Amino acid sequence: MKACILVRLREGILDVPGTSVLRSLHGLGFIEVTDLRVGKVIEVELDGRDPIAARRRLEEMCERLLANPVIERYAIEIAPSDAAALARPEGTG
Repeated sequence: MKACILVRLREGILDVPGTSVLRSLHGLGFIEVTDLRVGKVIEVELDGRDPIAARRRLEEMCERLLANPVIERYAIEIAPSDAAALARPEGTG
């Protein structure tokens, strides 16, 4: 089972890398970009076939290591074959 975890800074948290990339894009002439935030993508491959258990384990990984719940939020996306059983809004973590 494959999953993709998207980790982003929470609203109101200063995104220093995002500000730097935005300035660089403006310097290259891409002035139409008005805002930019940088996050991270984590691809995970899991053993097992129980999508509910997999989501629980992925959430636990995010809460304990992959995301800082104080300043970041995360979203878990499961490969299309398992996505219907796991549809759920972005994590609060």
